[in-house]
Amino acid sequence: MTEIAEPPAPKTLKGRLWNITKTLLKIAVTTVLLYFVYKHVPITDVKNRLLNANYWWMFGGLICFFLSIVVSSWRLQSFFKSINLKLDSRFNFRLYLLGLFYNFLLPGGIGGDGYKIYMLNKSYKLPAKKVFWAIMFDRLSGLWAIGLITVALIFFIPQIDVQISIPLGIFVAASGIYYFVAYMFFREYTRYFFAGHAKAILVQGLQVLTIIFILLGQNFDGKYSPYLLSFLVSALATIIPISVGGAGIRETVFTQLTKVFPMDKSLAVFLPGSFYIISLLVALLGVYYVLRPSRLEDGLPKDEPVVEDEGDFAEDNPRNL
Repeated sequence: MTEIAEPPAPKTLKGRLWNITKTLLKIAVTTVLLYFVYKHVPITDVKNRLLNANYWWMFGGLICFFLSIVVSSWRLQSFFKSINLKLDSRFNFRLYLLGLFYNFLLPGGIGGDGYKIYMLNKSYKLPAKKVFWAIMFDRLSGLWAIGLITVALIFFIPQIDVQISIPLGIFVAASGIYYFVAYMFFREYTRYFFAGHAKAILVQGLQVLTIIFILLGQNFDGKYSPYLLSFLVSALATIIPISVGGAGIRETVFTQLTKVFPMDKSLAVFLPGSFYIISLLVALLGVYYVLRPSRLEDGLPKDEPVVEDEGDFAEDNPRNL
């Protein structure tokens, strides 16, 4: 069984200083964004919503988000299989949880994706570049799924005065270009392309369902589509890692979209805040594998070197990544 190593620390003083600087900048950006949000929306209104919420519905949202993480790890496994990295499902899920924890609690450090690349490169002797691209396509599949659900929601929002055929046509054309580029230049990663993207729809669907459960916990009886669309737009905004776990960015996006869609301002701030708390609670499960690293690979058989099919690889991947 492979011995679990600790995440690599920065080797130079410059590296350490840069990590500290990134962390401080993210904390500063998060603080500034939340300050401007709560300058326009009284924090007491948001607090009252939390105190008076139906926690059974909130718990349902927590379960939905946890299931989305289970499916996310399953989705990532599809892209790992594309590079002949056949991980044990239990190990893959534990590693995913640990990566989620690092993404939330170590915003300026190695990060979850960096740890996965390091861990798999060290344990399975697989080139870091190949693991990186597998993780990148996993992320791209998530963005594609967000785009698909966003186009579907546009149809239900009358404030968006546009023919549904326009965004649908743009999405279909962009999807075609996306697959063409992937197939031509990253063909190896398209082996389980459609399976991975189908799982991505399920992941995003479960996270949208999380927001629906939070709304139900507020006894909401209005139109759901503006809030769900705002949630998806805010998810796209968090791609740029300028805050701690996306905090502040989602609230800012929701607040700005209240000027476009008929949404209650306090509810529009409460939703992303609650989603962040739920995400954090699930991410904290990963701390178990920080405290007991030997459990990360518990039950995993002795690993074997990853053997690439050179013939298929040469044929399927002209760029030989």
